[in-house]
Amino acid sequence: MALTRKQWNNIIIFACVFMVAVLTFMDRKTHNIPSDAKRLFDDHAPLAQLQLDGLWLHKQATQWECDTKILNCDEWANAWQTVLVSPLAKAPQSADKPQELVIQIADIADPQLWLYFPIEGALKSPAGNWYLVPPSLRAKLQPIIDAKPAA
Repeated sequence: MALTRKQWNNIIIFACVFMVAVLTFMDRKTHNIPSDAKRLFDDHAPLAQLQLDGLWLHKQATQWECDTKILNCDEWANAWQTVLVSPLAKAPQSADKPQELVIQIADIADPQLWLYFPIEGALKSPAGNWYLVPPSLRAKLQPIIDAKPAA
């Protein structure tokens, strides 16, 4: 059974409308920040230092200093300073390998060891509490590394 030109046009129009609907739905689900999301660091507990799997950043007076391998120091520091999290009632099921996240808060002597699961965006605090980073903020929490060719 051969389709007429009008039938093909209708199929193409339907496919385009369907694709726009799917992409709009995905955009709304990934870019909206949940209403219960709160800042992890605020004016009363500002971030002073952070180490993510051996890569570090440190606040020096008014600017950030990073590991020499990191190309996006200011953006990476800003992403962590302003990260929003939502509390989770239970631990997420994760096949993702966690990254060690050592956080130093200003005016607190002891650093805190957190676990960060980058694919799910899950954070586990030292007290065992779980938090979720919204999908739209996750990519900026990973540093851009200077990839030098092997000698």
